[in-house]
Amino acid sequence: MVVEQLRPRRHDRDGFACSEPSLDTYLRQQAAQHHRAGISTTHVLVAGSDPARILGYCSLSAAQLLLTELQEADRKHLPSYPVPAIRMGRLAVSASEQGKGYGDYLLAHAVARCLGLRDQLGVNVLLVDALHEKAARFYRAYGFREATANSQTLYLPLGVAER
Repeated sequence: MVVEQLRPRRHDRDGFACSEPSLDTYLRQQAAQHHRAGISTTHVLVAGSDPARILGYCSLSAAQLLLTELQEADRKHLPSYPVPAIRMGRLAVSASEQGKGYGDYLLAHAVARCLGLRDQLGVNVLLVDALHEKAARFYRAYGFREATANSQTLYLPLGVAER
């Protein structure tokens, strides 16, 4: 398996179905447009034996979070302006592939990308907006914390960069 950026001519977006219509529609109709417009990038998980078939995907974009939305313990040593962040706007796994750990794999990919960016331009947290409580539980199991303003917005502190 490999995660790569969405290439509309290579990847079969129409063949993807995850049982959440908004996530299917985003991949089919908006992901490529958002990439061209510089709004977000979409990263697809594909099998080496069938590189056109999308097993899952996640989208990433630049974001910020107000300092006051971090939990108090996470505010220490931060300036009083908005915290630089990466938003994982969507994470989905094909319905036929759910339960195989591909969501975990995509989340690990997103965290790794964020950690790389942290060293290059400064990123403090990875944000997600959980669609429902089941999704929120998935993220909390990996250490995501609730933002103070909205319990469906969760963030993962990315730690301190190495010197």
